[in-house]
Amino acid sequence: MLAGTGLGATPTANGGFAVHEGAGPTQAPATLTPVRVRGESDRETATSHVEGYVARRSATATKTDTPLIETPQSVTVVTADFAEAIGATSLKDALGYTPGVDIAANGADSRFDWLTLRGFDAYSPGFYLDNLPLRNIGTWGVWQTDTYGAERIELMRGPASVLYGQGGPGGVVNIVSKRPTAEAQKELQVQLGDPARYQVAGDFAGPVDAEGRVLYRVTALVREGELPAGDMDDDRVFIAPSLTWRPTNDTTLTLLAHAIHGRAGVYSRGLRAAGSLVPTAAGTFVPTDTFTGEPDYNRLAQDQWAVGYELEHRLDDTFTLRQNARYGHLDTDLRQVQGGGYVTVDTANPANPANFRTVRRNVFTSQEDVGSFVIDNQLQARVAAGDWRHTLLVGLDWQHTRVDQVTGFGAGPTLNLYEPVYGAPVTSPAPYVDGLSTVKQAGLYVQDQIKWTDRWSITLGGRYDRATATVDSRLDGTHVRMPDEAFTGRAGVVYLMPNGLAPYASYTESFTPTATIDTVTGEPLDPETGRQYEAGLRYQPPGRKENYSVAVFDLRRRNYVTNDAQNRPRQTGEVVVRGLELEAAVQPVKALNVVGAYGWTPKAEVTASSNPDEIGKQLIATPEHRVSLWADYRFDFGLKLGAGARYTGSNHGNGEAVPAKVPAYTLFDLMAGYELDRWQLALNVRNLGDKTYIANCDAYGSCYFGDPRKVIATATYRW
Repeated sequence: MLAGTGLGATPTANGGFAVHEGAGPTQAPATLTPVRVRGESDRETATSHVEGYVARRSATATKTDTPLIETPQSVTVVTADFAEAIGATSLKDALGYTPGVDIAANGADSRFDWLTLRGFDAYSPGFYLDNLPLRNIGTWGVWQTDTYGAERIELMRGPASVLYGQGGPGGVVNIVSKRPTAEAQKELQVQLGDPARYQVAGDFAGPVDAEGRVLYRVTALVREGELPAGDMDDDRVFIAPSLTWRPTNDTTLTLLAHAIHGRAGVYSRGLRAAGSLVPTAAGTFVPTDTFTGEPDYNRLAQDQWAVGYELEHRLDDTFTLRQNARYGHLDTDLRQVQGGGYVTVDTANPANPANFRTVRRNVFTSQEDVGSFVIDNQLQARVAAGDWRHTLLVGLDWQHTRVDQVTGFGAGPTLNLYEPVYGAPVTSPAPYVDGLSTVKQAGLYVQDQIKWTDRWSITLGGRYDRATATVDSRLDGTHVRMPDEAFTGRAGVVYLMPNGLAPYASYTESFTPTATIDTVTGEPLDPETGRQYEAGLRYQPPGRKENYSVAVFDLRRRNYVTNDAQNRPRQTGEVVVRGLELEAAVQPVKALNVVGAYGWTPKAEVTASSNPDEIGKQLIATPEHRVSLWADYRFDFGLKLGAGARYTGSNHGNGEAVPAKVPAYTLFDLMAGYELDRWQLALNVRNLGDKTYIANCDAYGSCYFGDPRKVIATATYRW
């Protein structure tokens, strides 16, 4: 490249070159400013950092490094830059501007990120970390993640069993960890917030040796904070070390580990529907800031760690072997007092306001010890024949999760909602679950990604799974074994136009074991299934950092268990969800970023059930309309301003116990930042107006309020 210029280049340790003048007969070499020569190592990959808000590649939908525009299914990538811009401190925050997601299905809840995807629960099956499952099979022992350790958060909508085995029909949330980098980078960060938040974090990465064969990264944080009510703690320690070793150009081994130590109270904003959503029979409303728990009793202690690796070896130009594995352990100790129904003191006069002043309270306790091992073996082959190119993937994975659990439920002390007095004695309840549960799953899958004439991209896949769940009860000494097997398939096609347009269509399936025994035959019931038809259009203007997408879908959950009039479990249930989703991440002018999303779900209801009362029932937290818009602008002198709005339409809650529709609400977010040399300062406000709103109501007559205003000031120093 420098031939004929009179210049020379000397390699530097960070992968660049120092450019200098060639040695002349009468003068010594003069070293110039180092120039970064961009090459293959700089291109975006499915796990790399993305500059800005627009990602081009992902592996969540295919388990291969694939351009998003060639993926025949709806996928959203929330980059670390965007999560930082909107002030996301949790998985729910990060997905707040994403279509098809409800981030407040249980309102403000400090215990876990309860999400629904296209109307279906995504929390119970568990999320994914680096394409490996964080399987939940207990009650409260839920694997945690931390957004500070995430490079990107990826969401694939619709069934995904062909690649991942058992799972819900709504989709997959996959967190991609920050990984070692070839270039040295260092970051220190301090956060202050309201509710009280004092956090110090650091992110350090770079090469270990001069050749760049060994790379490292350490991400960590320490937080002391308080929850929005009850003066309860919200403390956490998080650390995620990782190491990459490249002994040869064809072999890469990356070790990934993390540990989380959490000590917090338990915060949930739940009140009875009568008194929150609608007035009581006395015409009264309960103060919305009333906390029905016990500040000195409510507690969630979690200790979680995991260690794993990703091994890749390129055999030749055709074949590549991969093995990804992880073992994790989670200890959870939860105790919680939560409000229940009203205490009736005047049965002769149901409208007496005194009947709605005091509530019964329930007590939950759970100690859960969870262990999980998962391994995924893959052989990838790239084959070309004329105008046809195949990326063939054959995989064999194994999952084993077990939980030792003691969970109790009982009555707690009552509480006056208008003059609450806390500190009453709480008796720990007797256990109703005491035993050991395991889930084992082995799956064999095949996928072929076919390119024809650079215009057609076809994805075909199939998978066979065998899964076994066992329950050993220490309460009654019983042992229950529930084997299941299922075959799932997938097919999709994309047409790639030269102008950046890419229409697509796909069909996908899922399965989930029911873990239910037929009370008449004594045999396990078949797995429930999911299937989805989806058609859409993506647009990536050539040469521009923009993404547009539209998708329409018909998603069905079938064969799920409902109880008939004799209380016998029957597999006659069906739920249908139909909708349209729009999404855009654009940069209309330099320094201006706009992210928008719209979801329209005209149908989300039970269409078949052995219980006639369920037919026509609406799905939880699935409004017909949901809209979000975020925009930020960076000025030349370092100032950055941003604002967002999130609208959620009215919905039916969940069940006949909800006396009215949950009202629509709009939340506003604000960001102001300033960059000065190596410093970056930011102020984020979520729910700017501190709006009090009901996020959802359940089938038991309770409604849950969403998160109050949150203010976070962040100072980051990078070098």
